[in-house]
Amino acid sequence: MSSHNESILREPLITGKNITYAKVTDDILLPVENKPNKAWWIGFTVAVLGAMLWVVSVGYTFWTGIGAWGLNKTVGWAWDITDFVWWVGIGHAGTLISAVLLLFRQNWRNSINRSAEAMTIFAVICAATYVVAHMGRPWLAYWIFPLPNQFGSLWVNFNSPLVWDAFAISTYFTVSLVFWYCGLLPDIASVRDRATGLKQKIYGVLSFGWNGSVKTWQRFEIVSLILAGISTPLVLSVHTIVSMDFATSVIPGWHTTIFPPYFVAGAIFSGFAMVQTLLLILRKVMNFEDYITMFHIESMNKIIMTTGSIVGIAYLTELFVAWYSGSEYEMYAFANRVAGPYAWAYWAMMTCNVISPQLFWFKKIRTSIPISWILSIVVNIGMWFERFVIIVTSLHRDYLPSSWAMFYPTWTDVGIFVGSIGLFFTLFLLFLRFLPGIAIAEVKLLLKSASLQQKTKLAQEGAFPAEQVQHFANSLDKYDTVTQEDINALKQK
Repeated sequence: MSSHNESILREPLITGKNITYAKVTDDILLPVENKPNKAWWIGFTVAVLGAMLWVVSVGYTFWTGIGAWGLNKTVGWAWDITDFVWWVGIGHAGTLISAVLLLFRQNWRNSINRSAEAMTIFAVICAATYVVAHMGRPWLAYWIFPLPNQFGSLWVNFNSPLVWDAFAISTYFTVSLVFWYCGLLPDIASVRDRATGLKQKIYGVLSFGWNGSVKTWQRFEIVSLILAGISTPLVLSVHTIVSMDFATSVIPGWHTTIFPPYFVAGAIFSGFAMVQTLLLILRKVMNFEDYITMFHIESMNKIIMTTGSIVGIAYLTELFVAWYSGSEYEMYAFANRVAGPYAWAYWAMMTCNVISPQLFWFKKIRTSIPISWILSIVVNIGMWFERFVIIVTSLHRDYLPSSWAMFYPTWTDVGIFVGSIGLFFTLFLLFLRFLPGIAIAEVKLLLKSASLQQKTKLAQEGAFPAEQVQHFANSLDKYDTVTQEDINALKQK
């Protein structure tokens, strides 16, 4: 076997026939260069209506005050912080796919990293809107950062995890944005070179003078590795700091050291679920089946299953630690979660986050596109309930029974949350309209090594042992874009 050929035991990352470098560019730029199809317009219309609901709900909150929400004297945090943590968690998968998988040389990231990175940026934007909205006086939002002395002696409390939040999330957003945009440069240049008129000028400015020279590509590779190195600690640090909003308090149910790893695992869990939700739609609507294959879908399902198991262990550990602590307040906090007024939310969380991912142990389920899509949505519903359970059930019954209260969301709470989802999809659909949803340059790197047609060609030339070719042929059964004719072609010499 030739040493420079990728092993045929590895499943293909690109399928389809007669795939050339030109065809890769044509296929991926088709949605950018042509008018959007009917499915895009339907999705965009619904998303814009949701974004308008968000504008109305946030505007009403700013005009009326935080009293427009369902908060009360006992439950001072509820849907606002629940949604904030949920959106920050969703934003984690993009950096993990971009940075960590790049450093580990996982080539299957090449087809999914662009959309995952965009998802990260839009999710963090949605999370940031909650930070500003829940302040009560949003016009003073900039006070969360250290201010010049001209503002007086008032200074931020650097011991507060809420201040750490501001630094962590702004850093995460900045690095993710730079990483995403640097990766886009060669693809924006491709659009520029194929465009005419005003469109060419706009993409020319956005491409920052990319000329495709060897030196440019060398610098591109170096910058990508540097940014990946900077981003990797952020995958762990950002949600760790978010968890400290709760873990550094003394409230039973929050004051626990398991929160940082537990929150990080949950963030990766929910982030990959959202990536799966978006990519399965993108794959179908944009006709990217040859580039986002069953291998990508199955790999993400395996990560969802693994992180879901870690989250399940964290739930059980929380219950054990509460019992083992001997603290009656800690024990009551968890007993209240399991069997109190919000028990329905707790068991919805357990069902969605612990039980449903275990279905991915079965190959037929994790290679089924409809079931994978449904379960990815179920997981994110469960992760929303997790944050709701942690926040509301720990607050609504405190040390003084006369202060016990229930939280009931108002139309404004619901409107801001549903509207933030509309805002997210509006931004994502605009991204797909004007920028490539798949990294063209990175997919082309795989064409001569990890594509089905290249492996078929080498197999026909006798470059691999017969038993390895047979194993490879058997692995293709799960691919919805591979026909029996393609499998038979492997055996022809």
